[in-house]
Amino acid sequence: MIQRIQSVFLLLAAISAGLTLKFSFYSGIVKGLNTPNQYYTLNATGNIFLLILTVAVAVASAVAIFMYKDRRRQLLVTVSTAIVAACNLILYFSETEKFERGQASMDLTSIIAIGIPVWLVLAARSIYKDEKLVKSVDRLR
Repeated sequence: MIQRIQSVFLLLAAISAGLTLKFSFYSGIVKGLNTPNQYYTLNATGNIFLLILTVAVAVASAVAIFMYKDRRRQLLVTVSTAIVAACNLILYFSETEKFERGQASMDLTSIIAIGIPVWLVLAARSIYKDEKLVKSVDRLR
């Protein structure tokens, strides 16, 4: 299974996506709530779209690990998952607009969510390099 470094990157992306279900991205006081000092944390389970996209990224990253025999398809799945992960980040940042500016802040664990597209881009780059290496070796035969 862990034959190349892209498998490690994909595994890290899948684990990171799973961790964002538990750990918060942003926390503070939400605008417009009638209860004073209502402290709220934003994680992937806070919004249905965030939940769907996060689970999709985690599952696609885990499935892409086992596609090592078909590198082109693995690259396609990884790149499309990176695009979905970037959309997930955009959705996270749009959800932060619901918080009061002086009363909220990004959490340290938001690095996990920001790292998911990074892991996926690194995996895609490694898959591409691996495919290029295989093509050059086939050319020498």
